Amino acid sequence: MPEIMLRDAVANGLREALDSDDRVFLMGEDIGAYGGAYAVTRGFLEEYGEDRIKDTPISESVFVGAGVGAAMIGLRPIVEVMTINFTLVAIDQIVNHAAKLSYMSNGQLKIPLIIRTVTGGGGQLAATHSQSFENWYASVPGLRVVVPSNPYDALGLLRTSRKDNNPVIFAEHSLLYRVRGEVPEDYYEIPFGKANIVKPGTDVTIIAYSGMVRVAEEAAKILDEKNISAEIIDLRTLSPLDMDTVVESVRKTNRAAVIEETWKTGGFSGTIASEIQEAAFDDLDGPVLRINAPDVPAPYARNIEQAMIPSADWLIDSITYNFGL
Repeated sequence: MPEIMLRDAVANGLREALDSDDRVFLMGEDIGAYGGAYAVTRGFLEEYGEDRIKDTPISESVFVGAGVGAAMIGLRPIVEVMTINFTLVAIDQIVNHAAKLSYMSNGQLKIPLIIRTVTGGGGQLAATHSQSFENWYASVPGLRVVVPSNPYDALGLLRTSRKDNNPVIFAEHSLLYRVRGEVPEDYYEIPFGKANIVKPGTDVTIIAYSGMVRVAEEAAKILDEKNISAEIIDLRTLSPLDMDTVVESVRKTNRAAVIEETWKTGGFSGTIASEIQEAAFDDLDGPVLRINAPDVPAPYARNIEQAMIPSADWLIDSITYNFGL
């Protein structure tokens, strides 16, 4: 299978959507003439024209709202918000409208809207550009929340997203765009709510998503050298959430650690930990560990920023100390 970067996998999925359905169009900040802040839509304007690739003003509430309206009348818009931090400006349109219109209309309205956005820190973009809010959106009924960690999943999940009639928050980590992975040329889809066992193991279950999957993989290699076998689960989607795969793994390993980039207070790791406690309490040989960033804004200085993002060493120390392994 050919290896491609995650940004190319997303671009391929967008081209498929545009080529296969005349109702699909893209709009967002700098996606046209500039080619996208992360070069995902490079060349799209020349290929598809201004009717289907729409550069927008810097007004997220306006163009996200326009996307909701377009979806209501039967189009299938894909809206790019340059960073998930900027979705806060459109949170009314996302939470009070996109997420609820189908429910409030008893299914008479469908909102087949994809909001592509960039999440995560590590790029020295400082406090207001380095946050991870996908966990917030996963708490809102009516929203799908997709968090791919590799090119294969990004393409497969995007294909599923464009067929769904519900609004989808498709969060791409900023540091994963250049990550390479095998992607088959044959068509495939990845269903929502189906986690992936990245690595089987017997001693501890590590639950991760998005950029933290790679951190978990790094930690698992070092743990293997210490004769500690870690099973890694990539959640893939936060809503719907596949707890069945997680609980089955924890019942096998009897230990669980959840690693997540966002703050510990209010983090999605708390939801996962409580679900594990409720479903597999008698199987646990210790507490469910939560490895999150500290409750502070992201600093600009690289050395301090790196110190606050959960790392492989942080995960390893937590597992070996708390479980006595």
